[in-house]
Amino acid sequence: MSQAIAGRRVLIVEDESLVAMLLETILEDMGCVPVGPAATVDEGLRMATDAERVDAALLDVNVAGKQVFPVAEALKDRGVPFVFSTGYGEGGLPDEWRGQPTLQKPFTEAAVRDALMAAMGLADV
Repeated sequence: MSQAIAGRRVLIVEDESLVAMLLETILEDMGCVPVGPAATVDEGLRMATDAERVDAALLDVNVAGKQVFPVAEALKDRGVPFVFSTGYGEGGLPDEWRGQPTLQKPFTEAAVRDALMAAMGLADV
């Protein structure tokens, strides 16, 4: 577990229940507090704009047939770092979202940790 990331609240927006459960387990193993998961873009948007504090987010690009970019925009407006996850990697993102930390599915626990830490600008301590 990285001390730098421990205790951080991380929003999960993911419609595949097994992937969402895996992400919850990975986050808990890293000492993070999972928020969600949200299984729809609308639910993710509500959670992203809620008064409840989130330190970062993991966003599946395609959530129940809708693209997650409204959630990403809301998080960006609040200054909350986030990581996209997709089977297509960064190359599957629209131009305006390229350069954003992106996990390619399937991913490992180390990849999730590294992407979150990069998004949050944290060094591994």
